[in-house]
Amino acid sequence: MNQSLLFYDGEIVTMTAAKPRAVLVENGKIAALGDFSALSALSPQAEPVSLHGAALLPAFLDAHSHFTQVAYSLLQVSLAEVSTEEALIAAIQQETPRPGQWIIARDFDHNRLPGARRPALAVLDAAAPNNPLVIQHQSGHMGFFNTPGLQALGITPQTTPPPGGRIEVADGRLTGYVEENAFFELLKRLPAPGEAELMAAYQKAQTLYASHGITTVQEGMLVEEMLPLYQLLLRREMLKLDLVAYAGVDSLDAVKKALSEHLAGYRGHLKLGGLKIFLDGSPQGRTAWLRENYVDGDCGYGTMTDSQVEAAFVRAAREGMQLLAHCNGDAAIDQFLRCLERTEAEYPVLRRLRPVIIHGQIMDPDQVEKARELRAMVSYFVAHVYHWGDTHIRNLGMARASRISPAADALRVGLPMTFHQDSPVIPPDMFETLWCAANRVTRDGVVLGSEQRISVHDALAAVTTTAAWQYGEEGRKGAIAPGMEADLVVADRNPLATAPLALRECRVLKTYKAGQLVYES
Repeated sequence: MNQSLLFYDGEIVTMTAAKPRAVLVENGKIAALGDFSALSALSPQAEPVSLHGAALLPAFLDAHSHFTQVAYSLLQVSLAEVSTEEALIAAIQQETPRPGQWIIARDFDHNRLPGARRPALAVLDAAAPNNPLVIQHQSGHMGFFNTPGLQALGITPQTTPPPGGRIEVADGRLTGYVEENAFFELLKRLPAPGEAELMAAYQKAQTLYASHGITTVQEGMLVEEMLPLYQLLLRREMLKLDLVAYAGVDSLDAVKKALSEHLAGYRGHLKLGGLKIFLDGSPQGRTAWLRENYVDGDCGYGTMTDSQVEAAFVRAAREGMQLLAHCNGDAAIDQFLRCLERTEAEYPVLRRLRPVIIHGQIMDPDQVEKARELRAMVSYFVAHVYHWGDTHIRNLGMARASRISPAADALRVGLPMTFHQDSPVIPPDMFETLWCAANRVTRDGVVLGSEQRISVHDALAAVTTTAAWQYGEEGRKGAIAPGMEADLVVADRNPLATAPLALRECRVLKTYKAGQLVYES
């Protein structure tokens, strides 16, 4: 249903030089900016929408997350507050599964346990002695299976993990700990929820994103096994937010065949954005690949060879597609940059396809400069500063930890930069992310890398105008200007007029997608 709306009586943040007192929306787009009387005369049928002193902003764009995993997470046990083995057992035992039914838990971080030690297999078995159990680490890169879970999947001490993965064995016995590619492959083999249950979870996931002012969402790793779910979502016309999907390289042919109508742009709110690869793991899990060793450890490891990475870039160039590469550690970023440089020499088209370094946690100044030179860009998981900054200090030492998510460096050299939350790793809370970028304070109250703080305006641009640029949608989204999509957020205050330390207190009151109200608090 097309309708005309006239927003007024509040602060309007356009992310351009314009400072209007009112905004007219018609047919899902921004029709005009000006003052209330002029716009009312221009469109007498427009419904007046008083902001009651609140702020109108362009809606946020999620620069990287995993939409399906967010939906699944809403059906799983959260261990976000667990900080002891006893609490872990108690949380799992609150579940009442059927005999033999899998128990799937999420949000667990062993760094919160005493000594930051991983739970032993005996603890996992005590938590669920009669049901298969998997606990997913909050990073998404590792997890834990109990004995019934290992048996259900046929895992033994002799099982060979795939390249770039690990199944831990100690003294000839499984410990239940699995990481990276081995963990990803095992997750694919878990039974799926029922159709009705999962479709309801997809609806709730969209409401979650919209509650944080997000109207463009990402599926950060679309694999072939997920295609039936996507076909069902499209058939039922369930997508209300725009969704940009990135296919795993091995799944690209199947994804293109199944979703060919979505290659040229959005249909049913879905478009295929490009390819996704993983070059390393998680810094808080000590699997990110580093140039220098972790404190009291090794340097982590990569998950792909140079030839595999270059082949992915070649595929992206030939398909004319953007490539996203998960790179947390500086050694992984080195691999990304050298492979991109080699491939660009033969396929210069890559310089306009906006390849993205996803996370870029430990990114040194020379790499920031090189990425700009190669016309790449970076999407930082800057909320790491708060959620795992103290862990990074222990794992990396203060000097290296202070450089995580070096946003100020990117701005200084002109490297395009966005922010994300990697949901479901953490909730897609954009105002918390702005707070993290502007303050850089850890959970324990340590200021981590004050020289990498940026202004609130620059942080807001990273989730609006530059995020739209990342998707090649800078002419449609990310600002309030005539002709733009009417993707809008009403916030209880103007973040640009809010003290940086108070940014986390900002609240989304309403979210509009193409002029339609999709969330109201």
